[in-house]
Amino acid sequence: MTHLHPPASLRRVIGWDLGGVHVKAALVEGGRVQAVVQAPCPLWNGLPALDATVASLPDWARAPARHAVTMTGELTDCFSDRADGVAQLAAWTARNLKGEVAIYAGRSGFVAPEAAASRAPDIASANWHATAALVGTMQPDALLVDIGSTTADLIPIRGGQPRAIGYSDAERLETGELVYTGVVRTPLLALSQTAPFRGRRTALMAECFATTADAYRLLGLLLAAEDQQDTADLKGKSTHETEIRLARMIGRDRHEGTSADWARLAAFFAEAQLRLLHDAAGLILSRGELGEGELGEDGLDHAAPVVICGAGRFVAAGLAARLGRPVVDLADLIAPRLAPEATAFASTCGPAVAVGLLAAEG
Repeated sequence: MTHLHPPASLRRVIGWDLGGVHVKAALVEGGRVQAVVQAPCPLWNGLPALDATVASLPDWARAPARHAVTMTGELTDCFSDRADGVAQLAAWTARNLKGEVAIYAGRSGFVAPEAAASRAPDIASANWHATAALVGTMQPDALLVDIGSTTADLIPIRGGQPRAIGYSDAERLETGELVYTGVVRTPLLALSQTAPFRGRRTALMAECFATTADAYRLLGLLLAAEDQQDTADLKGKSTHETEIRLARMIGRDRHEGTSADWARLAAFFAEAQLRLLHDAAGLILSRGELGEGELGEDGLDHAAPVVICGAGRFVAAGLAARLGRPVVDLADLIAPRLAPEATAFASTCGPAVAVGLLAAEG
């Protein structure tokens, strides 16, 4: 429906990113992001988990509005496959979000919820495309690095457009544009098979005793507001309890090392993760210059900055430094369209902010 003079409720846009472990929402009014929120959502338990999470959000998230929705939750194992997940999540939005709903289909733009099932390949896990599309309107040439709780997206942007070679998760895993590693949920075992401890190299226990949240929490890098998931042992997040989990990764008890030992072990895992991301970035940037300053079709000039966002943007900043490129935080890039009270979570919830702004401007 076209509104020549839309009511106030439809001048309000809410951008949603429905993930498999978090729900993120951004309120856009008057062309500015006014509020941003993230809440944990164990979607693997089924759609009732989504009902409960949305019920816990601020009142504005449930108010009438134009809703722009992107998703990654379709890959959760409560659905039979990704197409089923897209169809069920789109139908949920149509039933539960008050107002007009549009589903982000990446390279195909926005589609109505009832059309989502037929456009599932475009919709599934296209949240990275929304962020890259928004960044391209302000920074025509850049490497977008969005590191979240679970995954990392590395997307080249040229001429204001996302220039990823892959599109689906499977394709982007092949190209290095998706690295399945994040700063909260990734088991430390996924980062290395061995680790140094007190001058010796030890094999790791093949168990999910600890995750990256433990490493970054111990290093003081993971903000408490970003640390929303349960620990591997379902116990607390104190330094003492975190060191216990790290010690178990090398078959030890906490008393067998000092606080400095466990901090060094945590730093090793942080470095191992950064190396994975550096390798992926190197692969992407190798598309670059053909010679005499001429760029390949998907190459990036050496001066193009790294635009960082996600809960792990502190890791992305370290990656930018390794690449020798300037770094720009997403919140700084969109500052003219960002209310001060929305700043804290704007970078963390990049795709929700992006679909909200894209829908508001479209």
